[in-house]
Amino acid sequence: MHIHELNPKRTIITLVLFSIVIVVGLLTVTNPRLNYTLTPEQTIELVAWEDGYIFPYELEDILNGAVDTVIMIDIRNTFDYSRGHIPGAENISAVELLEDDNLNRLKKLKEEGFSVLIYGETLQHANGPWMVFRQLGFDNVNALMGGYEYYELWKDNLGDSYADDGYLIGTADFDYYDVASNVTMEDNDTEKQPIKVARKKKSTVVEGGC
Repeated sequence: MHIHELNPKRTIITLVLFSIVIVVGLLTVTNPRLNYTLTPEQTIELVAWEDGYIFPYELEDILNGAVDTVIMIDIRNTFDYSRGHIPGAENISAVELLEDDNLNRLKKLKEEGFSVLIYGETLQHANGPWMVFRQLGFDNVNALMGGYEYYELWKDNLGDSYADDGYLIGTADFDYYDVASNVTMEDNDTEKQPIKVARKKKSTVVEGGC
């Protein structure tokens, strides 16, 4: 039995924590090209920042041109992208995201006031790259709730997806909870707050240009 069958919200929190393990690993690698601006502890708090996510219903304004300051990037492999993708999205696979050319372009987009929306097959596929970009200071990079899988289910009625929270449910390929349960973080004097993803208030356009 997959853990998402027991508790969907617990599953997404567990998957986010697993992504932290990956991010922490990246931080331990000596790479002078990358300058991190957030600590692992601060990265964990990102999951509670609702402005770090774009909800499926918000895609309506992006796709119909009401919001024209968003660049969508499909981080799946070329084959999956060729089989279907969100209209207007370009393809940069997850393994290529940190190449110099792509990082330089992201810096330019940030300077020009553009937001970047990345998505994978599911939300979990995009969480790791999204957190790395946030750690690198790209606070204009957002992740799509539910990923392409959820978009496919609602692409003809994106506005109606506001009332549904199925984007929190993903298919667990591994026992992420078992892995995350072995991760320990240093205790702080302040009481830790539960991690949760808050739902945005529905608006006619993406607030603040994402």
